[in-house]
This record gives sequence, C-alpha cells and structure tokens, in this order.
Amino acid sequence: MNETLDALCVTTLRLLAVDAVEQADSGHPGMPLGSAPMAYVLWHRIMRHNPTHPQWPDRDRFILSAGHGSALLYGLLHLSGYDLSLEEIKQFRQWGSRTPGHPEYGVTPGVEATTGPLGQGFAMGVGMAMAERRLAEQFNPAGFAPLINHYTYAIVSDGDLMEGISSEAASLAGHLGLGKLIYLYDDNRISIEGSTDLTFTEDVAARFAAYRWQVIRVADGENLDEIEAALRQAQAESQRPSLILVHTHIGFGSPRADSASAHGSPLGREAMAATRRFFQWPDSPFHVPQAAQDHFRTLVARGQAEEAAWSTRLATLRDHFPEEMDRFQTQMAGLLPAGWDQALAALNRDGQAKATRVASGQVLNALAPHLPALVGGSADLAPSNNTWLRGDESRNIHFGVREHAMAALCNGMALHTGLIPFCGTFLVFSDYMRGAIRLSALMGVHTVYVLTHDSIAVGEDGPTHQPVEHLAALRAIPHLVVLRPADAFETVAAWRLAIVSKRPVALILSRQNLPLLPEAAALAGVDRGAYIVADCEGDPQLTLLASGSEVHLVLAARLALAERYTASGQAVPRVRVVSIPSWELFSEQTEAYQEQILSPRGQRRLAVEAGSAMGWHRWVGDHGAIVALDHFGASAPGKQVLESCGFSVDNIVHTAMKLLNT
Repeated sequence: MNETLDALCVTTLRLLAVDAVEQADSGHPGMPLGSAPMAYVLWHRIMRHNPTHPQWPDRDRFILSAGHGSALLYGLLHLSGYDLSLEEIKQFRQWGSRTPGHPEYGVTPGVEATTGPLGQGFAMGVGMAMAERRLAEQFNPAGFAPLINHYTYAIVSDGDLMEGISSEAASLAGHLGLGKLIYLYDDNRISIEGSTDLTFTEDVAARFAAYRWQVIRVADGENLDEIEAALRQAQAESQRPSLILVHTHIGFGSPRADSASAHGSPLGREAMAATRRFFQWPDSPFHVPQAAQDHFRTLVARGQAEEAAWSTRLATLRDHFPEEMDRFQTQMAGLLPAGWDQALAALNRDGQAKATRVASGQVLNALAPHLPALVGGSADLAPSNNTWLRGDESRNIHFGVREHAMAALCNGMALHTGLIPFCGTFLVFSDYMRGAIRLSALMGVHTVYVLTHDSIAVGEDGPTHQPVEHLAALRAIPHLVVLRPADAFETVAAWRLAIVSKRPVALILSRQNLPLLPEAAALAGVDRGAYIVADCEGDPQLTLLASGSEVHLVLAARLALAERYTASGQAVPRVRVVSIPSWELFSEQTEAYQEQILSPRGQRRLAVEAGSAMGWHRWVGDHGAIVALDHFGASAPGKQVLESCGFSVDNIVHTAMKLLNT
C-alpha cells in the first residue's frame, strides 16, 4: 500500500467535510474527522460499486446511518466519480443543492437511503441484506456463478445503537444469520451532551454477540490496514452479521478532538486554522490534491470492470434461463409482469359479508402466484392480519414483535429494489412504526403497510388496542396514501392501487365483517379517493360521508331517516351517501369532481368516522357536522362500544335531522 497516498486521500476527505460545514456555518465536523479512515478503506479497498452507474443491481450497498456526518459521504461520492460536483459540496445545506444536511435518497446520486433519525439506517440496512438474500434465492441457479452476490455495509454511531429500533433490527439480523451484513461502529464514546459514560455504559460487544453477530475490534481507527483486515474477516463469515467496533476520535486533528463540542457545530476560524496546521494542509478551502483525486477516480474503471463481469454472467444465465432472466430484469426495474392482477376478478363471488382484513388476505394470496416480487409478513400477528402467503414459505417473513424495526426493514427491502414488501400489525401499533412510515413517505419508496383492527370495534381488548387518533396521524404524513376500504370490493381496489403505487400505502382494515357494496362503483371509485354509494334525485339536501365500516352505518341511517320522515308525514329529504376511502387520492382530484361527489357548496354534509374528527372539517365545510371520537374507547363487546360512543343509527339520524333543520 502507498501509505503516503492513502494518508493524502483520508486527509482530503476530512478537510472537504469540515470546509463544507464551515462554509455553510452549519453541520457536524466531528464525525467526518474521526471516521474518514474507515470510510476510505471501505470505499476504496473493499466495496464493489460503479460510480458511473449508481443503480447497478449487484453493487454493494452502503448506508451512512450516522446521517449527521453527511459531509463525509458527499466527499466520498465526489472524489470517487459519482455525479456530484465540488460546487455542490460548496453548497452544502443550501436551498436547492444536492447536498442536504442529512443524506436524502433520490436527491444525491449514490445515496442509498435517507438517514438522520438515528437507528433507521441501521434497520434499513438489515432490510437490504434480507432483500439480497431473497433475490439470490430467486435468481442464483445452482452450478452457475451467482447473479446476486453483494454485501450491505453501514457506518453506525453510538446514537444508532442507543435507539431501540437498532436492538430489534440487530436481533432479527442475528436470528436470520445475515452473513453479508457488515457494520462499522464509530466508537468515539462521545454524544451531544458529553461522554457516553453519562448514559451508555453497556458492553456493546457482549450485546451483539448475544444477538448472534460476529464482533470484531479495531483498536486504532487511524490504522488503515487493521480496518481492512477487520472488513476481510467480516466478509469471510457467512453465517453471522458482523459488527466492527472501531475506536475513533471525534474531531480528530482539531482542537476539539474527543469532546462533545466537536459534534454539531462548525469549528470556527481559529480551530479551522489549527486543524489545517495539524494536517499540514493548505489554507485554501475545498483543496483537492490532484494525486488524491486521481487515486479515488481509479474506482471508476474498477467499478465498470466489475459491472461488465456481472453483465457477462447475466448474459450466460439468459442463454440458459431466458424466462427467469426476463423476470429478474422486470422485477429489478420495478415493473409488473403481465397478468399480475388477473386472479382478482374471481374474488368475492360468494356475496358474503367479510372483514376487510380477511378480504385483504384473499387478495394477497390471489396476487402472490402472479407477483413473485411480493414478500412480507407481520409483527407476530399473521393469523389476525391475514398476511400469510400460502404455498411459498420463503416469501413469508416472521418479523416477531418488532414493529419499530419491521417498517424500516421493509423500507430497506423497497430501497434495494426488486421486491414489493408489505408488513402488518394492528392500526393502534402504527405509532411504533411512525418514524419509518414517515421516512418511507419522504423517500417515496414502495412499502405497503397492512394495519388491521381499525377502530373501537376491536371491543373487549379495550382502549389500549382501540385506535382513535391513528387515522388522523397517518393522514397527516405528506405523500403517504391512506386507504380505508368499506368492503371486500373496495379492498380489492385498494390493493390494486397499493401494488401500482409509486409511494407508500397504508391499508386500514376492519376486524368485523362488512356487507358488500356495489362492485362496479367500488372498483371505479376507489381510484379517485371517493365516490357516490347511494344517491337521490336532484341535488342532495344532505350528504353523508364516511370511510370503512361507517359507510354501512350511514347507509342504514339513510334508510332510517327516510322512514322517520315518512312516518311523520313529512317530505323525505334528498340524501346522498359517499364513501371516502382515501383523502389523499380525493384531494388530488379536480375541484369540479370533488364538488360533484360531495354536493354543491353550501349544502349540508355530515361525516361519520369511528376515530378523531381532526381533518374532517375540510370535507364537511362550514355548514356541516361530524360524528367522531374525542375520547378513548372502553373494554366491552365491539357493537356495544360503538353504540355507546355514538356510532348508532339512532344517533346518526338524530344528528342528521338537527343538521337539516338548521
């Protein structure tokens, strides 16, 4: 090894990062200063990647779970030859730049995942390793050089390991024996408030050994050969994931080394000058020595050669297995095979009422034979969530009671590409998944969340298991499509949307049986977020709005209201019933369509939903009313809980009559 050239490259990485932070007057210089040696070794000596084709399917994946150190990653990308200019690094953390404060998937070429919320990157990396294994099982025929054969790497921090999500993800990774998962732990013993001795004195090595990980120590985070040897040892272990504890110094080379003050603020003029003197570096920001640039750029030719060799393997397999390789390229491109939804038309022909969670399970199993990319499971609730795929055990994932990690693992699988992951739990436990759901929406990845037991109709389990505010909370997440179908036909349409979606989808499903609605209207209307279930002649005097199980409640209330007026000798009011399975899809329709469905402006509207009223005012307007929940439920049979909380035909009729008479 050319130690002088290696040292030059490491210093270039370090100073590019701190210069970016200094110019932005915002950021985290300490982590790049301490972690640059391990990042350099990983990227230049170990990883297989092609800077000119960041989406090469068999590349190694890298996640900077310690996303606050993003300036280090941007330096790696620029120097290695990715499409990220030095000018972009000079615009670190500025409006419109490709170098945001934390790495963002889809913004910067070569960034594999949006990280920053600590622990999420750790868990997404586990999901990527799971995806690699699944695709290898699908597309690596015996007797041939493997088509899918890559590693997932990450740099993780003390904060990542403190977050509970990493414990869940590490536990499952060890259980699964993900030997191609290798994490470098930036063990600098400093957190924002001071030494990690304040809060984090556990034996990390013993903990991960208990998780069935291989644990390797690197005593000197400046020793490149020691770091490389540890990475080679990790690669040689095929049965266990590996955690490499690298003893580093936050803010290395600066006056703030080994102190919390190095973490999250620019060094400042004097400390920057001292740091440059320590590294014997020119006093000119964003200095990139030509020798360092040339050395890093050798990765371009190497990556192109590695991808070319892989393309040769693909061509060989295509000669022997043309149909399988067509399927491989279809899956990796995120395309759907011809006829993927052909079996859905045969569903629900018995006309029987059923819970939408049951209807969802039937859809999944109708799709699975025609959609090999579909994989998933639930948080130890498959019999309740109906997420089990029959006939192919390898596609079912036992996540265990690990909701925090489960959603992030699915995001990792979706980011890997080649799979459509889904995961299930009760709606009330979506709180545990919220961080990952939010990230999936921010990244725009194709994760499907199956959230059952969607209201106080859960019944006897009581308020701990009865969602109230959860629909409103999910609807508040930008770019997440929330679908609460009212029957089995709407569930079919909701799943069809979930499969073709280019963004994450949350399916909100009932525990209790629900009658069938008219099929044609449901299949056509769900796509637009809302549609008319029952109408009147002329403009309605009252429009009843609902989602999910409450659609059937307002349909019954409409009939009862007509009977009430008829019995009293009064003219029956004109009443329309509208199902709104998705606010997000409905809000994307034209104003004309929205008014056509809801009723003309100024007419009375009554919304009914067994959850928080938050947000419904948008749809009912100034002249409307809402029957919803502003309190928790209770432990009792579901029907009794619903009626006691105001979700009865009598209460809907009473509220409707008051509204009509105002």
